[in-house]
Formats: sequence, C-alpha cells, structure tokens
Amino acid sequence: MNVEMLQVADAVAREKSVERELVLEAMEQALKTAARRTYGSKELACDIDRHTGEIHLFHVVTTVEEVADEENEVTLEEAQTRNPESLMGAEFREELPPITLGRIAAQAAKQVLNQKIREAERARIIAEFEPRIGEVITGIVKRVERNNVYLDLGHGEGVMYREDQIPREAYRQGDRVRAYLREVRTQTKGPILFLSRTDVGMLQRLFEQEVPEIQDGLITIQAIARDPGSRSKVAVISSDPGIDPVGSCVGMRGSRVQAVVNELHGERIDIIEWTENPASFVVNALAPAEVERVLVDEESNVIEVAVGEDNLAIAIGRKGQNVRLAADLTGWNIEIMTTGEEQQKRGEEVEAAKVMFVDQLEVSESFSTTLVEEGFISLEDIAYSNVADLASLESMDEAKASLLQNQARNRLLGDALQEVDERTGEAQPLSVLPQMRDDLAEELRNKGIETLDDLAEVSVDELEDVDSLAQEEAKALIIAAREACGWFDES
Repeated sequence: MNVEMLQVADAVAREKSVERELVLEAMEQALKTAARRTYGSKELACDIDRHTGEIHLFHVVTTVEEVADEENEVTLEEAQTRNPESLMGAEFREELPPITLGRIAAQAAKQVLNQKIREAERARIIAEFEPRIGEVITGIVKRVERNNVYLDLGHGEGVMYREDQIPREAYRQGDRVRAYLREVRTQTKGPILFLSRTDVGMLQRLFEQEVPEIQDGLITIQAIARDPGSRSKVAVISSDPGIDPVGSCVGMRGSRVQAVVNELHGERIDIIEWTENPASFVVNALAPAEVERVLVDEESNVIEVAVGEDNLAIAIGRKGQNVRLAADLTGWNIEIMTTGEEQQKRGEEVEAAKVMFVDQLEVSESFSTTLVEEGFISLEDIAYSNVADLASLESMDEAKASLLQNQARNRLLGDALQEVDERTGEAQPLSVLPQMRDDLAEELRNKGIETLDDLAEVSVDELEDVDSLAQEEAKALIIAAREACGWFDES
C-alpha cells in the first residue's frame, strides 16, 4: 500500500505535468482532512515518507501563555515537563494510530486531492504561459465548437474565437496551427489562453522570425495596419544607413515576405519605409498609387492627396481598403482627390481668399491678388506672420505691414467676440412670455426684474409684494421663465 501511494503520486504528476512534491503535499492534505472525521477537533499533521511511502499522522500541540484550547494547547510549564528546552510557541507532535478510510472520508479525501492538483495545474499553466504572452506558439486542433477552435498546446489548452481567425480558413481536428498568444486570463474554471491569427502582433512576430536584421535590432517595425486575410501594410526603418529596411524584409527574390504570406494563407503585404515627414510617409503608405501633390493640415490632422485620374482607383483600393490601411498606418486622416478636383478646390480657395481680404482688410483687388500669390490665404496667415515678410511685398513698408497686421488681428478678435455673443445669446425681454401682462411687466421692472434671466433667478417669496400677482401665478411665471432660459434642457 505504501509503495502504491508513491506510484500513484508519480503517475498523477506525469499526467498533470506538475511536480511530484506538489502531488504528495496534496495527498497529505487530503489524508489530514479525512482524519478529522476520526479525531474531531484535534490539530492534525500528516507526513508521507518520500522514500518508503509510509503514512504518519500526528496530533500537534502548541505552547502558549494562556490555554484557550485544552486539546491543542499547553502552558510553557507543562511543555517544559516534556522537554526542558521548550520555548513559547514550540510545537509537540504525538503520533496517532492510522485511520481506516470509510466511504465518506475517502470521498472527502478524493475531493481535496483533486482540488489541490487542479490548483497546482492552474498555477503551472499560468507560470508557463504568462511570460510567453506576445509570442507565436504552435498547437494541435482538439475540437471546433460553435466556430471556436480549441488547441492543445502541450501543457495547456488555448481557444481561438471566430473573430481571431483569418476569414476563409478551415480547421480540422489534428491540424497544426500557429497562433499569437494575446492573453492569459484566470477564471473560476481555470486559466484560459486566448490565441489569435488576426492580431497585428502575429504579423510582427512572423517578420521577426524571418528577418534576422529585425532580431538583431538593426531594423524596427514602426507601425502595422492589417485587414486580416486580405492585405496588410508594414512600416519599417533601419538604424544602419547601409541597410535597406524594405529590401531586407522582402528578402532575396521575395523569399522572406513570401514565407510570411504563406503562413497567413495568401494575405498580401506591402512593406514601406517609415519616415518622420508625414507627407512622405503618406505617399509611401499609399503605394502602389502614384501621388502628384500633398497638402498637410497639422491643425486638423488631415492630409489632402491629389492623384491622377488613372491612379484614383488604385489609391482608394477595393472598397476603400488601400486608403483605409494607409490612414491606420500613418495616423492621419487622408482625403484623396484627382488633380483636376484639387486644382478646382485650390482655385476656389484662392478666389475666396481674395474676396475676403478685400472685404475685411479693405485692400485693393490687385494687392489682394499679391497677398494670395505670396502664400497668404487666411487672416491668421497675416496676423501671425513676420512683419518683414509683409514689408517685402510690392508697395509695402514696415509701417504699412504693421498696420495691415493689426487690422487682421482686430478682425480676428472681433470675430471671436461675436462668436461668444452668439453662443451666449442676447437677454430676452419679459414680454416674450405669453402670460406676461403689460402692467405686471411694468411692476416687475420697477423691482429691477427687467429680463427673463432676472425673473428665472428670483424665488416666489421675492414676488410677494407685487399686488397684481397671486402666489400660484408667480410660481407658474417663474417656471415659465426658467423653461424659456433653458434651465431644464437636457445636456
């Protein structure tokens, strides 16, 4: 029986991939739990000999200052009669006779053993896979349920939900699948390993495996935009001027990128060079379309791109895929138009700027044209430009340039104040209320209540001395004023 105990521990340890010591400790806990049915409230300890498998059960007695539990505690004086060197807190173990496990005790021991082994197994899975989050791992398909794929990862089970699967990929039991470990989550039923083949991290790890320069840190993947199963864009940069980042990722005759494409079942991959210049980066990201002109609006984070008529469809891509991926990759909102549309838009902006300068700065049409030709399109351009730049224009000097700049600033300030006034709104007179009588309005004005805002601010008690106004009417009037002033509007 003793040898069989060790054999069972070895078998369970191999099956559950946990340490033999953890299994033996779980067995000791299970036996101790079962022994409580025999020994009641005694504090128990159980030891299984690691070499012979013999089981020893002990009653544990602790040394305390004041005895509260006579069965499990003794005073220091009594402890020293057993061992003169005993100290406070010392424990004495008295071996107990072995127990015979009944059906209920055996069942309880089995439950404890299973629970401890499950806990050990969960801890082992977490310890093994948490450090591997972000890696590409290989598993074998165990089953497919409700479009979710469950993979055997050797010492754990992973799940790949439908949204984490590449469209049109089919999985059968026994298939070997490589997937990206994106999360390890602990739940009541045990840890769950979430796998994905659509995550951008999957694409990044595949390139790291195929391109030695990325592993060595000579090439860095700066950004990835992905439409799983269809198309991806990868922006790379090299820290060594002598290394071509795009060529290194493509490989000889496309061997490196082709290996990644094959793993992702034909997903097309555009590799582009990353640059700090947003215009150049967007032009690269829109490849294979040829861009003719680019206008960057940093304030609104928009880049306008002009392409030829024959390149418009390529730039936009099927169902807008190319421009959408380029926008995701660069982080800019990209507006694409043909060169004809761009010229028309610029022409309209130029004409509008000329008219605006004539109207708001009171300059001549010829000088307005000069301002536009020199790149001044808005009042802000003039208000915050260098005075020397304005003074360099034809028929201008520093004094005139300063005057023109002040005019532009005053106009901008006036527009801002007008916007505030429009947003705030003008005070409304009392007469806008349908129930407001002329005589009542006069009495209220005599009390200093001249507008609806004033009326909305008062209480019923403040209107008690208005002779022609009953209390209920005053209350209704105040509520009507508050409604008209938007007090009860939902935000």
